[in-house]
Amino acid sequence: MPTLVLLRHGQSQWNLENRFTGWWDVDLSPAGVEEARAAGRLLADEGFDFDVCFTSVLTRAIRTVHLVLYEIDRLWLPTAKDWHLNERHYGGLTGLNKQEMIEKVGAEQVKIWRRSYDVPPPPLPDDSPYQVRSDRRYGGVEVPRTESLKDTVARAVPYYEAEIAPALKIGKRVLVAAHGNSIRAIIKYLSKISDEDIVALEIPTGKPIVYELRDDLSVERRYSLGE
Repeated sequence: MPTLVLLRHGQSQWNLENRFTGWWDVDLSPAGVEEARAAGRLLADEGFDFDVCFTSVLTRAIRTVHLVLYEIDRLWLPTAKDWHLNERHYGGLTGLNKQEMIEKVGAEQVKIWRRSYDVPPPPLPDDSPYQVRSDRRYGGVEVPRTESLKDTVARAVPYYEAEIAPALKIGKRVLVAAHGNSIRAIIKYLSKISDEDIVALEIPTGKPIVYELRDDLSVERRYSLGE
């Protein structure tokens, strides 16, 4: 039975500071480091092992997978890093404090930007200090100026189909350490969750989500470890 584990990175420094992060490369907070280590210990205690890992090109996710693999004595496992698993791009909200934005534009508008399926935030200005188009990890990539969850689904799901699903089909045990919205996108696809319902699905930091899959990669069971 193919096994897929999805893990949102541990708490980042900007999670701690209640700021919109998106594609900006923020590191884990000390609590996030411990969350990642705890996830690794939990996976080890439950007898999980892996053959291949996938993550984004953002430090908080990469460090999370490394910390998990250290705890299960598998740091040597091959790990693919790809921008298609990045967090949703929060556009002009990047770097801003969520509570301050609520006070500025109202809770309902912020809720629409954060939780609607197909309404993106305002685009990131070209002169923003959080612009990443010149970052070498995105060479040849048309970096978005903003994204909705729908946009994130449109890049994360094809990546799953092209890179992750083939590994599962040949029996490899797969760990994906990524972000709230890229994981949400994969869950939407695997569990066939509607556009309306997926926006309410919470993806906690550092909590492994396990998929037991049939040979055709349809879902036999989905559950969260530690619950």
